[in-house]
Amino acid sequence: MSTESVAAKASMSASEVRQMIREGSLRVPTTGFAEGFMQANLVILPERHASDFRLFCERNAKSCPLLGIGKPGDPGLPELGSIDIRTDVARYRVYRSGEHTETIANLSDIWRDDLVTFALGCSFSFESAILRAGIDIRHISANRNVAMYATNLPTNPAGPFAGSMVVSMRAFRPADAIQAIILSDRYPLAHGAPVHIGDPADIGIKDIIRPDYGDPPVIEPGDILGFWACGVTPQLALQEAKLDLAITHEPGFMLVTDLPADLAVTPGKETRRN
Repeated sequence: MSTESVAAKASMSASEVRQMIREGSLRVPTTGFAEGFMQANLVILPERHASDFRLFCERNAKSCPLLGIGKPGDPGLPELGSIDIRTDVARYRVYRSGEHTETIANLSDIWRDDLVTFALGCSFSFESAILRAGIDIRHISANRNVAMYATNLPTNPAGPFAGSMVVSMRAFRPADAIQAIILSDRYPLAHGAPVHIGDPADIGIKDIIRPDYGDPPVIEPGDILGFWACGVTPQLALQEAKLDLAITHEPGFMLVTDLPADLAVTPGKETRRN
């Protein structure tokens, strides 16, 4: 991807990205879009399961940092922006009885009055800080979705929700990897520092070139591999819970919020622009 294209994506506002998604003119992964705004993972489920899922998030805050919770039947998330959750994500995954049955671009036809929306922090939100430091993020430069993998790392169960952790992977030159780890650690609401660095086999990943979600990674000789907790983790928990209906984002196709990304920064660890 050209430098101009990367800059154009980054310079868009969150509301501009959502409007394009709502109109159907943007149907690509949102990595690299709307620099400086927080992106969010999405889980929508029936109200009767909401308290258990909230507890699952609290027990697994590294994977599921809570940004906002909607009211039953309300598609808005006013604390995150002027959002209609039925239309403002480019692709949605629909789960019925734990099975991924379809991927759709609009939820209006299946929306119910008992559905509750959870918005969870996303690692795309700390990528802006890494880019500002002059560090290449390979999947953005290659115009790819980030690579994501199911692991053997367990989550802490709550009610019907359980399963293993999903991670996203980014490959860096050694000197860049150190800085990327330090920068991401400042963003606990965007998953913070990696949960693993190094050999993917140590966390149960058999083939790094064949991710479970997203696109194949770009890895160069000598790279250090970093693995971050990922907001796709709840999708495995939803499969385990086998709810009659649950909805998530398609991995990599995030909700772009109006929240400044630096709200995710740990107090006293503010980032500075070069």
